[in-house]
Amino acid sequence: MKAYRGGCHCGAVRFEADIDVGAGTIRCNCSICSKLRLWSAVVQLCSFRLLAGEADMTNYTFNTRTDQHPFCKHCGVHAFGAGKSPRWGDFFAVNIACLDDISVDELLAAPISYLDGRNDNWHRPPAETRHL
Repeated sequence: MKAYRGGCHCGAVRFEADIDVGAGTIRCNCSICSKLRLWSAVVQLCSFRLLAGEADMTNYTFNTRTDQHPFCKHCGVHAFGAGKSPRWGDFFAVNIACLDDISVDELLAAPISYLDGRNDNWHRPPAETRHL
């Protein structure tokens, strides 16, 4: 477990999150994850701290309107999201690309689990993952 700092492109949104990158990351093929090309680390609520930018974000929800997809209203970057799932309970999904202090070696070593959100089949990976 390591505390990482990150944020959006323009710097208005800043956060810190305790993440065990070695425990795994996720890539999902659902409509929003695939369009944003998100690579996320799931963390519990107590492991995420918004440091700045609450007023600089706007939120997007769709479908069941339960998962939150906030993004910076200045630069448009989705630095993290929040939701609730049977697997993780209440969680934050931190966009790995928005971590300022993660090394290339940590990125290369991070295990990736693939989720088939497009077909609402969260327990099996999609048949094809090369595009994710």
